[in-house]
This record gives sequence, structure tokens and C-alpha cells, in this order.
Amino acid sequence: MIFADRNQAADRLADALANYRGQHPLILAIPRGAVPMGQRLAKALDGELDVVLARKLRAPFNPEFAIGSIDESGWAYITDYAQSAGGTPAYLEQEKQVQLDTIKKRRAQYTPLRAPIDPAGRTVIVIDDGLATGATMISALHALRAKKPARLVCAVPVAPPDTLERIRPYADDVVCVFAPADFRSVGQFYADFPQIDDAEVEAILRQV
Repeated sequence: MIFADRNQAADRLADALANYRGQHPLILAIPRGAVPMGQRLAKALDGELDVVLARKLRAPFNPEFAIGSIDESGWAYITDYAQSAGGTPAYLEQEKQVQLDTIKKRRAQYTPLRAPIDPAGRTVIVIDDGLATGATMISALHALRAKKPARLVCAVPVAPPDTLERIRPYADDVVCVFAPADFRSVGQFYADFPQIDDAEVEAILRQV
């Protein structure tokens, strides 16, 4: 399965999440790529859009490869292979601070005039445009669980099966349109997969 673009992926995801329509779900997108999808999904499900801020912790010399992640509170998830990938304790402390600084900057950019929408007691659907290791999603779900949503859902268009299994303990429901065994990268499953910049994210959130 190849998605034409993020819009088509969001539409497929909306179909898979149709049972949440009518519950006024809170759609929390992980910036930046998932935010346009979140806008489309919130409209399809009669929900509300906001962002959840979590960042992957990058492997030394391979910034695309996650060896963990960190949420807005500073809680960090560290993978069991982090040390073998070069993630020494000193490196991880430095990387955590770099990513926390990025999170603080993005919060100031994205929602400067209001607090994040409170997920307490809500049906919360956390979305990304796809998962590779799932590390960032784990931090996002962990952060939200502490805020006591009524139901916490992870929803993505594509992810490898082993990643979905890693995610399941952190969510009440995991929804994935396509879970291929032959997975190399998220972009592999999109015909058109452009970078989303901060200006586009900010423009969408100003409409919330």
C-alpha cells in the first residue's frame, strides 16, 4: 500500500477511526508532519485539534535513528539498544537537554496565546504520519496518560508490526491502516511526502 500523500493517509485513518465520531475526540498531532493530518482528521471525526510535544533522542552520528525520546515534562524513554548505538549516559543527558530546549521553543511558537487543551476525561487520539521505532509516540502517550484521559488511542497510517506491539502497553487502542513486514522508512509508503515547516503548523493552530 502506498498513500498518495498525507491527506489520503488522514482519510484512510478517519475511516479506521469512524467509531470515535460523535465522541468529540481530542486529536493530538505530533509535529510537524502529523499536524495537517490532524486538522483533516479532527474535521472528519467532529473533534478538536491540538499538538502533543515529544522529541526523539537521536543516535550519535545518525540523527534519523531514535535511541529514545523525551516529553514536555522531561520524562525520557530510553531504548534497550541505546548504549550499543553509542548512547552513553553523558551523551544522553546532553541530547535530552537539546530536545527539551526544542520542545520549549516549539511550545512558544505553536501555542503562544493559550495553554494546551486539557485531555482529562476526554477521548484522546494521538496521531503521527507513521512510526519507525515508535520512540516519540511512546513519550507522547506516557505524557498524556498522566493527564488522565478517558481513553487514549494511538493512530497512524503505517508502522512495522513489532513497533505496534511496543506501543500497545501505552495506549488503550492502537489503530494502524497498514503494518508491512518489509518496513524501511515512513516515507517509503508515501508517493508525495514533503517536509512540513513551522509556518504551516502555526497557521493551522491559529485556526483552532
